[in-house]
Amino acid sequence: MTSAGGPDYTDADFQTVQRIAQKEAGICLPDSKKTLVYSRVSRRVRELGLASFRTYLDFVQAPEGQDELEKFICVLTTNVTSFFREKNHFTHLKEFVVPRLAAKARAGGRGRLWSAACSTGQEPWSIAMSVMAAFPEASSHDVRILATDINSDVVAQAATGIYPEAEVEAIPAGKRAQFMEPCGGGDFRFTGGICRLPAFRVLNLNADWPIKGSFSAIFCRNVVIYFDEATRERLWRRLADRLEEGGFLYVGHSERVASKSECGLEQVAPTIYRKGH
Repeated sequence: MTSAGGPDYTDADFQTVQRIAQKEAGICLPDSKKTLVYSRVSRRVRELGLASFRTYLDFVQAPEGQDELEKFICVLTTNVTSFFREKNHFTHLKEFVVPRLAAKARAGGRGRLWSAACSTGQEPWSIAMSVMAAFPEASSHDVRILATDINSDVVAQAATGIYPEAEVEAIPAGKRAQFMEPCGGGDFRFTGGICRLPAFRVLNLNADWPIKGSFSAIFCRNVVIYFDEATRERLWRRLADRLEEGGFLYVGHSERVASKSECGLEQVAPTIYRKGH
């Protein structure tokens, strides 16, 4: 496959893409994605001035291509997100997680939440607003939201806390006034104590995690759709291991934890699981 002036792209190239994506990030690319892969990756091939996919794929597998390998994985995944996406999760968080987290923090303990695959940050900032709404002094206690993604570019963007007006319209006006300020060019940024809650880090969910503590809640939504069944179930088990007793796992609207019993989870709503006592 080639387009006018585009780089050469063969079935063997696509099979190499499938193999690298599976090995490096657990991403399963069915044969139906061959054209989509071409449209996304060919831009990187052209930007590097390379004539073929094979040359590009040889480069990303070489030691000197490690930075490009990360970019390659990133263009294969879609970063679609918005503030308070799947609102029922944030309502549940506010009602069932934050009160217990607040009691523990006020008693001198620590409270931890995790946005796994945070993309450009709308999810962890929505978590932070939900926490602050129910626990206004959270930022003066040991309460943190770990926000991770495999894509270093979107993590850096999320950490700025700056978003265009069209995106922040999804935030209720009261919360927008309380937690954000205009910063020019039609953009808004988070300001004040809420900025002490999120900690943004680059993390591959299918690699080793430098995480030692446990979490009151983990959001891992619309991520496992990219993984094959074995990778998906392994991730659910690992996430469940990082939940404290009674903690909650929030998944995407089209996802489910098939191995919930083996993970020690019980389903309390279509996309909400609780770690049993």
